[in-house]
Amino acid sequence: MHEPLLDHARRYADRLADQGGVAATPVEGLVILRETAPSMLQYAISKPLVALVLQGGKRVSMGSHSFDFGAGESLLITTDVPTVSQITKASRVLPYYSLVLELDPAIIAELVGQIAPAPVKADRPVRVDPTEADVADAALRLLRLLDRPDSLAVLGPQLVREWHYWLLMGRHGGAIRALGVTDSHAQRIARSVAVLRRHYAEPIKIDALAAAAGMSLSAFHIHFRSITSLSPLQFQKQLRLIEARRRMLAGGESVADAAYGVGYESVPQFTRECGRMFGQPPARDIRQARSQLEAAA
Repeated sequence: MHEPLLDHARRYADRLADQGGVAATPVEGLVILRETAPSMLQYAISKPLVALVLQGGKRVSMGSHSFDFGAGESLLITTDVPTVSQITKASRVLPYYSLVLELDPAIIAELVGQIAPAPVKADRPVRVDPTEADVADAALRLLRLLDRPDSLAVLGPQLVREWHYWLLMGRHGGAIRALGVTDSHAQRIARSVAVLRRHYAEPIKIDALAAAAGMSLSAFHIHFRSITSLSPLQFQKQLRLIEARRRMLAGGESVADAAYGVGYESVPQFTRECGRMFGQPPARDIRQARSQLEAAA
């Protein structure tokens, strides 16, 4: 199963990956990643997703927990949490390849309503395990359709749904199930996270976030931190800093333009908070990141 899946991913990504190593697909939420050298640290507040590594190796950290994984293993993230990742094993001869699928709460909710009742488990939001055979099989059949648009339009949604089904039926189905249980804490907090993602550059209104979650202020603070590992203010700050770094690195914006563009009113404050998150002032961080990208090119 592993070799055919790698072969299809390789042929697609080698042809279509952009300069950032991302090969978009016609399937919403599905990308194939390709890297030919170990990467710099990558900061993100990840959405719920599953990543199947097909070749190479990667490290993902959340708080004090780090996970190293490689070919034949999958990363599962079940809530919106801050992560720091780095591709650790990749070369021009043997590039890093992985499939990344964002989990769809609507599909999960539909499936939860159809399968046998089972408990929802409050498990750690990031985990790594061997890729299950049924998951890999559904992924392979989906990749075989990427260059057949007529067939993909008809069969693709069914295969994405099947992929979600096998994840729900797997070892961590209880954690995934929370995303589809109507009015669960995970689903409520996801609504407030969606508001934050859309309006990260605006002044935060905790009352509005709590209302989006349908919770009292005290309950909202407790559940937001327990699910995301951050307070709402910390979550917004990391969204801003990650977006500002992307603008400076990929878009060439100045430190001041990036700071104001993500909602900061003070460049010195932005510089201090960048230093705390990324380990050095933004100008130096971006120079170093560009040097690493040029060396890997």
